[in-house]
Amino acid sequence: MKKVFITGGCGFVGSYLARELLTQGCELLLFDAFLNYIDPFSSNYQFFLNARMQGLRDRVRIERGDVRVQKRMQQLMNEWKPDAVVHLAALPSAKESTMYPTEALQINVDGTLSVLEGIKACGSVKRFVFTSSSFVYGHFKRPIADEEHPTDPIDVYGGTKLTGEILTKAYARQHGFEYVVIRPSAVYGFGDCNRRVTQIMIENAMHGKPLVLHDGGRSKIDFTCVTDVADGFARALMRPEGANQTFNITRGNARTVLEFAQEVKKHFPKAELIEKPADTTRPERGTLCIEKAKKLLGFNPTIDIEQGVREYISMLKERGSN
Repeated sequence: MKKVFITGGCGFVGSYLARELLTQGCELLLFDAFLNYIDPFSSNYQFFLNARMQGLRDRVRIERGDVRVQKRMQQLMNEWKPDAVVHLAALPSAKESTMYPTEALQINVDGTLSVLEGIKACGSVKRFVFTSSSFVYGHFKRPIADEEHPTDPIDVYGGTKLTGEILTKAYARQHGFEYVVIRPSAVYGFGDCNRRVTQIMIENAMHGKPLVLHDGGRSKIDFTCVTDVADGFARALMRPEGANQTFNITRGNARTVLEFAQEVKKHFPKAELIEKPADTTRPERGTLCIEKAKKLLGFNPTIDIEQGVREYISMLKERGSN
């Protein structure tokens, strides 16, 4: 897989994946709309975009565009003839997907359809990697969810991601290319500007604001460092054993939100923890089983929240985020 087309390639996960694939000798086209659905006064989007792309811009081809525009997608793919496509472009937040359901459907579903139509038209793509989410499982029905766990999303975001999985498999089977479906969970790390709970907690602590714990932070989430996620994506893309498979690409060890907050508090002892009622709009999740990814891909995530939080905070301080 030498020529790789990455939608959302200048985004949080996309930029880390791009760096990983460059070390493996890949030629990359990063396709991105440079859209941000978070309040511009709180997202610090431009700062993080510049940081993500530092040292990367001159080593890849970057094209601006919207995945929903099929003509643009097909034109670029026909011109560039990629060997593989990694589809990361999405409205990436469950909260914002609920707030903007029409746009979530257009980007996450229609956008995926547009990418698949581009693959069909260009005829060069051997493997397509679709980015799904642990939200497709809905409320976990057992403490550890493997890839055979029932899919029963409870929100717009999970619903759009499950629809994308179905479209991916249908197109791959009908048009003769390999697919890989990846289900990440609670990805965190430097460069995130989508206001996930991990980013909010760390930045609140840095600015002397309280860390909010819904239901006392009892919810268990499989927090996963972005560098481990990028490694998992690269393996799923490059390894022959990944063909036509679905993988949980996570840390494989859920921790409570309270544990994450306490880890942040170690670095900011004055940070105040406050409790609020449970957020019932989120599915109750936990640990995702990663044995399949370990066995078939050699995936071996190494960064727990102790190390991940320490490195995240260090990079924010070093880069001067405000």
